[in-house]
Amino acid sequence: MKNGIRMSDIAKELGVSVVTVSNALNDRGGVSEEMRRRIRERASELGYRPSAPRTPRKATPEVQQGGSIGIITSERFADVRGTFYWFLTAGVSKELTQCNLYSVYESVSEEAERKCIMPQLAAERQVRGLIVVGQLATDYLEQLAAQHIPMLFLDFYDKHSEIDAVISDNYYDSYLITDRLVQLGHRKIGFIGNVTATSSIQDRFLGYVKCLMENGIEYRPEWTLDDRMENGLNLPEIAFPETMPTAFVCNCDETAFRVIGSLQRMGLRVPEDISVTGYDNYTVSDMCVPAITTVEVDLTEMAHTAVSQLLKRIENPQRIPGRYVIPGRIILKQSMAPPPAI
Repeated sequence: MKNGIRMSDIAKELGVSVVTVSNALNDRGGVSEEMRRRIRERASELGYRPSAPRTPRKATPEVQQGGSIGIITSERFADVRGTFYWFLTAGVSKELTQCNLYSVYESVSEEAERKCIMPQLAAERQVRGLIVVGQLATDYLEQLAAQHIPMLFLDFYDKHSEIDAVISDNYYDSYLITDRLVQLGHRKIGFIGNVTATSSIQDRFLGYVKCLMENGIEYRPEWTLDDRMENGLNLPEIAFPETMPTAFVCNCDETAFRVIGSLQRMGLRVPEDISVTGYDNYTVSDMCVPAITTVEVDLTEMAHTAVSQLLKRIENPQRIPGRYVIPGRIILKQSMAPPPAI
């Protein structure tokens, strides 16, 4: 921006997410008319002007031959419009379009994942490359890798060190948001998320533990709670302990939203009685009352990096694979406060 004003500045001024600002300024859904009006008025007052489109990375003729890149994800991640993975998948599709490539999307059902039934676009080799959005079962990924199609993992990684991966900075960002709670005076901090479900959740858990260790805070296993089943579906109810901490670090905004609702039904106030943080900063973090303090993931940069690295892989299959970490940033809202006085 010539005047230095970004959508993130408008979001900070109004206490909403960058996604909400983007939706309002681009006439997309998911924003109330009142909020849309406020965002546009504040953008005008600040002198915001849309930045010039980034020069797209053009695919070489060798990559363009064949015409399509596949995007696959589990149906449990992306079948609902407006979720984190829905926005991430849409971002990848947009990046591919800017590269003059077609995107072919296929959702993997729970049965197909369990039985290792390959997606049609891979089995019939309809695409030149694959981007896998969100973690799938190890056995399924083994079979997918055996198709020998250039591939990239987006928002997760696993033992396939020969496959490129693009992830958010889960470990460090979770460490930082936990440290915010510590700086507010919290010494009794729990974590909510199924630690074995995905690499992202596991890294966020490890960042939380690192912060506890650095500050001499006892790690209490009974304060690490599952939010989902092994198949990735949400648990009907989160099993809270009898003795509660003063804060919970949640692995994602959706879980934080559910946790806040459950705590309120138990008669606890957020953040007066217990603080709750999230991760992702997508729509649900602003829908919640109170709005969720969270980590904003740079979905645009994740999508751009994923497409760029996959095209490099297609052009040069022998290049050294890597993990590409995209930093996030903490967005302070209303769900975090000092612990209640004893």
